[in-house]
Amino acid sequence: MPALESTRSVGADRPGAEDLAEIRSLCERIGRRIQIMEVCGTHTVSIFRSGIRSLLPDNLRLLSGPGCPVCVTAQGAIDCAIELAGRPNVIMATYGDMLRVPGRHGSLEQRRARGANVRIINNATTALRLAREHPENEVVFFGVGFETTAPATAAVVLQAERAGLANFSVLAAHKLVVPAMTALLQSGDVRLDGFLCPGHVSVIIGARAYAPIVDEFEQPCVVAGFEPGQILRGIAHLLRQIAQRRPRLENVYAAAVSDDGNIAAQRLLREVFVVADARWREMGVIPRSGLELAPRFAPFDALRRFGIEVGEDEDNPACKCGLVIQGKAEPPECALFGRGCTPLQPIGPCMVSSEGTCAAWHKYGAAQRAASCR
Repeated sequence: MPALESTRSVGADRPGAEDLAEIRSLCERIGRRIQIMEVCGTHTVSIFRSGIRSLLPDNLRLLSGPGCPVCVTAQGAIDCAIELAGRPNVIMATYGDMLRVPGRHGSLEQRRARGANVRIINNATTALRLAREHPENEVVFFGVGFETTAPATAAVVLQAERAGLANFSVLAAHKLVVPAMTALLQSGDVRLDGFLCPGHVSVIIGARAYAPIVDEFEQPCVVAGFEPGQILRGIAHLLRQIAQRRPRLENVYAAAVSDDGNIAAQRLLREVFVVADARWREMGVIPRSGLELAPRFAPFDALRRFGIEVGEDEDNPACKCGLVIQGKAEPPECALFGRGCTPLQPIGPCMVSSEGTCAAWHKYGAAQRAASCR
């Protein structure tokens, strides 16, 4: 078993140029193709925006993982949201990116164009306020996201219970990051040499949450922030482990992430949710990878309140979004990319979200594609 080491940020004021020089030296020393997956969509966008890919050695490949919450939300959950939005006296409240995600019969945006009361909100508290301001309506909050946003959903459910808000409910589609990483490794479909672990999620769950990935799968894990210098430092630390053949857990984002995470937020999640199997878009059902409202909060569960069930996904077979979020393909490999599927007319969710890999490739990827042809 590999030793586990939670490492604080070493050389925090070291210029990014030094990290890049070390990356190049280590890649030459390793002497083979290296594949590192960044799990978080914010990492993906930052990597593209800053042009990091174009600076890396030819034998180092960065793969985007299932870290975009909009992209991994099952089509069946989208269909439920669209159905609920079409019911009389229902206000559907959700984050902006969710409006354009395609379901089997259109999107929330299209349903709104036909008269549904769909509201774009920036936080869960706004959904609760809508319920207070519109007692004549049923307000449904479509809650998506990983451990970063789930505590906010939990907090408003508790507030709704205390206030006795009988017209508020949640369509919960929250996901857990580590089970998805585990599922990718267990599938064996993509060879990985290490994970660049997400900063925002790690603030909540703590760096120690990735220990099973290192311990059970001998995969290097480094928690890093989102600035280009932090990303380069995280990559350099991963390459050191790969060169030494000594997988371990490191945290170079200690300014925001502790070993144990946000204990209060974790307590809130345990009070309101139970861990359950969850369906991920095009990844199938991943055991214990989702959050459902605990039995105590059943009155606030939109699925139970309205008596609907999440159906099976029926994704476009020509769309490779499911392969992209698993690191099995890059957006340009999809025949629809930039042709039938664009940010203005998205076919897959990876082109919808601001954190989606296809959207990042479309916006910043011309230079990256040129660099990949060196």
